[in-house]
Formats: sequence, structure tokens, C-alpha cells
Amino acid sequence: MSALVTLSASGRVIRSGEYESHKASVLPGLMDVLRDSLVRQLFEMARENKPAIIFIDEVDSLAGTRNESESEGSRRIKTEFLVQMNGVGHDDTGVLVLGATNIPWQLDNAIKRRYGSTLLQNRFDFPYTFSRFEKRIYIPLPGPEARRRMFQLHVGDTPCELTQKDYRDLADKTDGYSGSDISIVVRDALMQPVRKVLSATHFKRVPSPTDPERTKWTPCSPGDPQAEEKSWTDIESDELLEPPLKLADFLKSLDSVRPTVTAEDIKKHEQWTLESGACTQRRLLTHT
Repeated sequence: MSALVTLSASGRVIRSGEYESHKASVLPGLMDVLRDSLVRQLFEMARENKPAIIFIDEVDSLAGTRNESESEGSRRIKTEFLVQMNGVGHDDTGVLVLGATNIPWQLDNAIKRRYGSTLLQNRFDFPYTFSRFEKRIYIPLPGPEARRRMFQLHVGDTPCELTQKDYRDLADKTDGYSGSDISIVVRDALMQPVRKVLSATHFKRVPSPTDPERTKWTPCSPGDPQAEEKSWTDIESDELLEPPLKLADFLKSLDSVRPTVTAEDIKKHEQWTLESGACTQRRLLTHT
């Protein structure tokens, strides 16, 4: 049986097939109660079910730079984490530790010493992956093809009129957007048809896409020959048809949803990678 143990934001255990996911980047919030025991149990679980992967999202919250102002509970949990990462007295063969962070420069120096895991630094939204942490890998913002695919995945089965060319155009217009930014753009665009319904003053009858023998009301311009003046509140919900998602809806959303990653952010990540990243990446950055 393989095991996947992740530390992130919810604190609940999810079982799916042969994989077990323990989400617990709530560790700092439970520090006074659980302290270091949860970290120890987490590694023990991985060793018992190896081959296993321990994935730690926002690892900086667990292994940030130690200082005099932090609580004793915080110190203990960081110390236990470092001890478990060292694997002294344990057979950690078959256990891989991955961490992800957007701010790798805030990690404690001890966590970056070479032992045997991987830290990912990415601008997909968890920019870096680190074993206490042997490799530090910078994952940059998604390229055009990745952005195109992200738009398709987020739109999913939602009825729309977007063509493959439309998806490519959206990818070209979102240079500098992270994966999270693109998901926000799509969520906002998905609301555009709803906004059209709520703001419409005129509707017209059109054939139902699921039952051609029935007609439904959909928003239209006042100048449409079939337009009838009414509000969406005058129409039964089962007779209301939202307009299909169009490229214009996404373009409108792009006007209000701007990228959250700045050129300065990228420069800082690249500089950190140049100074502290994996050797292969230092060579890559030196030659580009």
C-alpha cells in the first residue's frame, strides 16, 4: 500500500483508494494541544505505509526562521520536524518528503541543509518544492500552453461557445497570470451570464437546448424583434435560460481581474533560486 500524507489547510483525514491524505497545515493553530506529537505520528504513518510521500504545503508556516519571540510550542514543533527529517534511528528508505512555499527565503537555514528531500518553489501558487531539503526547485508561472489547458479545465462541462482559438487567445492575453489568477478569471466569467439575467430589461423565447419542443426565456437587447419587456423575477426559474458563456465574458473579467504576481516577485524568486536553488537550476538561470 502506498501512502500520500499532505500537510495543508483543513486538518481532516481523507481516504481514497490506496492513498491516505492527512491535511494538516493547521498545525500552528493546534500547536498548544498537539505540539510535536502530530508531526512525529505523521512520519511514523509514512514509514509504516511506505513507499510514501509526505507533502507539506506552505512549509514556511511549519519551518520558518526561528526567533526569540516565538512560543515554546512553536519551537518544539520545528525541532521535532527537523529531527524527523533527519531520520536518525529510523529507516526512511521509500519515504519522500516534498514541501511547497511562495516565500522560500523565510525558511529556517537548518531546513535547507542537504539530507534527502525536495522543495518546490513555484508561481503556480505554491512556488517552491524542498529533503531537509536537498533540492530546491523553482516552478515558474505557467506558459501559454499550460494557461490554455487551465482555462479548459476550469470551464469543464459548463455550456459555452468558446472555440480552440478562443482558448489560445485567452492564454495569450494572460501572460503573467498564475494558476490561481486564472481560476479567479474563470469564476468571474462564469458569473457573467448570471449578471446578464439579473440586469436584463428584455427577454425573448428560444428553444430549450435539452427539449426542442419547449421554449425558455433568455435575456436579449431591447431592439431584438422578439424582445418582450420584463424582469427575471417575472419568469419561473424552470423557464429561464442563461445565455451561453462566450469569449466576451472572459475578456470582460480580464478587465477586472489582474495578475497578482509582479515582476519584482518573479525577480526575487529567480534571485533566491540563483543563490540557494538546486545546482541544475543555478546553471539554467546563469545561461538564460
